Amino acid sequence: MLNKNCDEQLVSALPQISFYSSSQFSNSHSPGFAKLNRRDGAGGWSPLESNKYQWLEIDLGERTEITAIATQGRYGSSDWVTSYSIMFSDTGRNWKQYRQEDSIWAFSGNTNADSVVHYKLLQPVIARFLRVVPLDWNPNGRIGMRLEVYGCSYQSDVASFDGSSSLLYRFNQNSSQTVKYVISMKFKTLQKSGIIIHGEGPHGNSLTLELYKGQLLLHIKTGTSRSASADGNVMVKLGSLLDDQHWHYVGIECTNRHFNFTVDKIFDGTFSYCISFGGVFSREKSGMFSKRSFHGCLENLFYNDVNVISLAKQKRQMSIMGNVTFGCSEPANVPVTFAGSESFLQLSGAQQKDSMSSSLQFRTWNKEGLLLTTELYRDAGSLWIHLSEGKVKLQISKLGKILVDVTAGSGLNDGQWHSVDFNARKGRLSLTVDKEMSSSVGFSFFDMFTGCPERKNTQECRNPFHVFQGCMRLMSVDNIAIDLIQVQQSLTGNYSDLQIDLCGIIDRCLPSHCEHGGKCTQSWNTFYCNCTSSGYIGATCHSSIYEQSCEAYKHKGKTSGFYFIDVDGSGPLNPQKVYCNMTDKTWMVIQHNNTELTKLKSSSGITQHLAYFNYSANMEQLRAIINQAEYCEQELFYHCKKSRLLNTPDGASFTWWMGRTEEVQTYWGGARPGSQKCSCGMQGDCLNSSHYCNCDADKNEWTNDSGILSFKEHLPVTKIAFGDINRVGSEAAYKVGHLQCHGDKNFWNAAFFNKETSYLHFPTFHGELSADISFLFKTTAFLGVFLENLGIKDFIRIELSSSSEVVFSYDVGNGPFEVRVKTPTPLNDNQWHYVRAERNVKEALLQVDQLPVRTQKAPKNGHIHLQLNSQLFVGGTASRQKGFLGCIRSLQLNGVTLDLEERAKITPGVKPGCPGHCSSYGRLCQNEGKCMEKYNGFSCDCTFSAFTGPFCTKEVSAYFKPGMSVAYTFKEPHELDKNASSQSSSIYSDLTLRGESIAFSFRTTQAPVLLFYVSTYYQEYLAVLLNRNGKLTKEFNLTSDTEFSAIRSVVIGKIYDSSDFDPEVSRLNALGFSGCLSGVQFNSIAPLKAALLHPSSSPVTVRGQLVESQCGASSPSNPFAAETTHSLSDHSGTADTSEPIVNAIRSDSALIGGVIAVVIFVIFCTLAIMARFLYRRKETFQSREAKGPKPDESPDFPFNNEPNSQNMQSENQKEFLM
Repeated sequence: MLNKNCDEQLVSALPQISFYSSSQFSNSHSPGFAKLNRRDGAGGWSPLESNKYQWLEIDLGERTEITAIATQGRYGSSDWVTSYSIMFSDTGRNWKQYRQEDSIWAFSGNTNADSVVHYKLLQPVIARFLRVVPLDWNPNGRIGMRLEVYGCSYQSDVASFDGSSSLLYRFNQNSSQTVKYVISMKFKTLQKSGIIIHGEGPHGNSLTLELYKGQLLLHIKTGTSRSASADGNVMVKLGSLLDDQHWHYVGIECTNRHFNFTVDKIFDGTFSYCISFGGVFSREKSGMFSKRSFHGCLENLFYNDVNVISLAKQKRQMSIMGNVTFGCSEPANVPVTFAGSESFLQLSGAQQKDSMSSSLQFRTWNKEGLLLTTELYRDAGSLWIHLSEGKVKLQISKLGKILVDVTAGSGLNDGQWHSVDFNARKGRLSLTVDKEMSSSVGFSFFDMFTGCPERKNTQECRNPFHVFQGCMRLMSVDNIAIDLIQVQQSLTGNYSDLQIDLCGIIDRCLPSHCEHGGKCTQSWNTFYCNCTSSGYIGATCHSSIYEQSCEAYKHKGKTSGFYFIDVDGSGPLNPQKVYCNMTDKTWMVIQHNNTELTKLKSSSGITQHLAYFNYSANMEQLRAIINQAEYCEQELFYHCKKSRLLNTPDGASFTWWMGRTEEVQTYWGGARPGSQKCSCGMQGDCLNSSHYCNCDADKNEWTNDSGILSFKEHLPVTKIAFGDINRVGSEAAYKVGHLQCHGDKNFWNAAFFNKETSYLHFPTFHGELSADISFLFKTTAFLGVFLENLGIKDFIRIELSSSSEVVFSYDVGNGPFEVRVKTPTPLNDNQWHYVRAERNVKEALLQVDQLPVRTQKAPKNGHIHLQLNSQLFVGGTASRQKGFLGCIRSLQLNGVTLDLEERAKITPGVKPGCPGHCSSYGRLCQNEGKCMEKYNGFSCDCTFSAFTGPFCTKEVSAYFKPGMSVAYTFKEPHELDKNASSQSSSIYSDLTLRGESIAFSFRTTQAPVLLFYVSTYYQEYLAVLLNRNGKLTKEFNLTSDTEFSAIRSVVIGKIYDSSDFDPEVSRLNALGFSGCLSGVQFNSIAPLKAALLHPSSSPVTVRGQLVESQCGASSPSNPFAAETTHSLSDHSGTADTSEPIVNAIRSDSALIGGVIAVVIFVIFCTLAIMARFLYRRKETFQSREAKGPKPDESPDFPFNNEPNSQNMQSENQKEFLM
């Protein structure tokens, strides 16, 4: 057991025979002189050669707890070690490397011969033998070392099981009633499977701890009378590669039928009858045990502080079944690790033989690798045994031709031990993998190679396959075992870059560094994360592919539709699908399963009706969405006939509802929380002034109470209970709207830094294994630090190092690491720029704006934890140097937004908010829309645009019938002169211009037809026609040589003002126009938009019934009529991950003709007129959704719930320039 005070010197008193080494330079440089601060002999140990195969070994005499190590160089010399690793063992065989932070740890050594470098181990080591392996040394000297090891004695009780033995511990009656059970122990084994613990109790309860394929499985079975799950069975899987003959700790804690197994997993279960260790004892057949009983050793086995092995030694309260010994014998097993691309082992074989056999066991994560090769007798070819796609292949080839090709096994790159045996006897060759045999013809052999350097083609070793990286053991040739210790001592064979007497395999997927459900796979050197369908990307699936709000999608120029949002970015919450309604306010709509109007009728015996609402997001996601939003609402409807709602003013409420806080609420939509009122009660206009709800008047006629809930802490509605529905004649109906929120408090959260010495400080950033930082900035400065967080040695920093370079730097203990991005244009242009930096155990990356992401791989070994302890500084540093001047916005660290504005309010030199968004986002205002600044963001003014919507992109359309007309009339010139002093307006604009800009879209089946007409007060006109061939033509009458003067009117549809027409124009005008017109623009005038949206304030004359239509739009107006969704899919391709994908509805019929958008720009010169038309044709399809069935209605039921029907159109476009 471990001791608290454990720092005794362990080496100084040892005799010289306790020291061993790979070699020694001379007798005076022997390992026995390698004691700290001693000058005996040559003043320390030095090997014969200084290379990576040297080591110094110490036998401590017994298993000891080791807590620290100290080193020196060789006294009075230039020989010292600058870096080293350590290994430990119980027997002097089967070594284990000391690991820290998931890496083989390299200790920092000495810089001279005399100073002492002391290192305290983060985790104590329990071992008898310690081996120090120099990794690097003074380049001007040799390997030289003196050392001391610190620790203390270690006490333990050990029992060994042979696979058919067990200890049975029986509880006494009093102890079996204990409510807490704690089992702790260590185990070691070479067998990959076996039952270690089995406990049984009443009611069919049982607990079993089983080793299966090198992993620990905890099985819990509870009786049906107490089972909390459907079948009462639970299994937890932990650990990996536990069959390595090294000690492993496991603990199980059971409290009140709850289980805590290593990682705090809690399950139901209890046992109280008996418990066996090492196997399963069957009460039905005494002495019979599981065939998979444990074969190995258990140490310090405790049950509720009872030393079970000590009791077994004393034969108290224990039954010993089979051969249990109280010690731990070690099998003679010497593994070897092929760790690098130059690793191989060459062994001599007998020549001129017509038979051979060889066997080995291997374990690896790699799918490919050469296991064995040899040359056949009399130049008959070459034999290769190698891994290919996780299978073992045996091939015999000669002169490039494959003579024999045999495959056996599959999935052999699973990290488990697998056996390979082949035999060549009397012209017959057999290959057996894990006891499964394939066979073919074989020949005779020369020397045998195990492994071979990759692509190294020499006469001795040619390797056309990948190099093998993994472990091997139990190798034999002709039934003679290969002594790897003799190979290590260079007594036999030849090798390169091997680690003999240890298996260095590790499971890089346990624990998995893949986040958000990413699937971990691995090779020998690294791991990989498959992020497919997770919604995240990156080396560890850390970063979300989705925006965090509808506001963010809107400001990327996206239109209304269904999108996946990830409200906490790289945080733990999963993405969820919402509807983004992109209006002037960006609404996020979260749907639920019960939006239909639902009728309630009286029913005897039913006193209450309960309605539940399940949302498309879970409660954690809803909480995050609501907290992030500036405003949320949900509408409630209650239609009633002799059915009271809240029973106001003084009675107990008949109806109540719950939100996410699960608190009962007795107020209705439109009222204040806690008021027990409805909307009419707040406004004082209820049907009966003595009640606070219309329905509480209890009238025998239909009325209603409806209103909006907007208290965010109570949203969303999850449950409603309706109480007054059991009386004769009571009828009611309810409807709950979707949850709707707008505003993103995080997206526009900004601070302005106006002094270089100013900064904001926040709590320490915790991103030990993965960290992502994103923000927007704008500045006119040339440099400055965006943020910095320091530790004792570690740090993380992002800075603007020049006007066109951003630097992301950090140090996790391996030295400073930098990623730089240089931009082609300056970043100090006072426009918003985006920065995202990420650091994980595999790589670091930096992105600036939409430039390619710059990535750098992290070191394969070394520190991986980022350990910070100071405050996080934003906009500056602790030293108040290189401070940032400008704005920082939407700063997020691991998905958490820092409230810059709130902190800026109390910080000198920093102001909350940051104006000036149009310079960056003004491009989103299209079609002549004008960007208008707001405190938090901007808006688009569509006054002088033919379009509407948040970005002036929504077409204003109307369907015309023959005879319909819209005329926009300008003032006469003399009226303009009279009003010269008045404020100019669009009504007087464009009266005399040298050029006109005309744009519109249309859809029609009519040809020929008059589309657009402009006239002047001087009997001039310009007409745009569509001829019978579907081509645009123009007709005009011009009296001035240079100007189109005194414009009178712009007409779409039929012209009713009598004028002298060209005969062709007159003929077409008589027919009128039938079809759709959209986006009509004449210079800064939008006549169709004025007629539809502002008829009373605009000089327009409308003939016929003009109604706004969606005929010119390519998407439905009803957001839920057809689902527009951003699909959660594999984003490994180049698709825009934020683009909505429309589920198109196929057409039933096609319109004849097409849709043409026309842009006309006319420039009048002295004797010439130039006109240019942009012609756009769209193939158009149309379908109609069928109406759903109507709900059951009573004759006087004053409302219905018909689903909307929507004509959907899908268009293909062709463009022509005329």
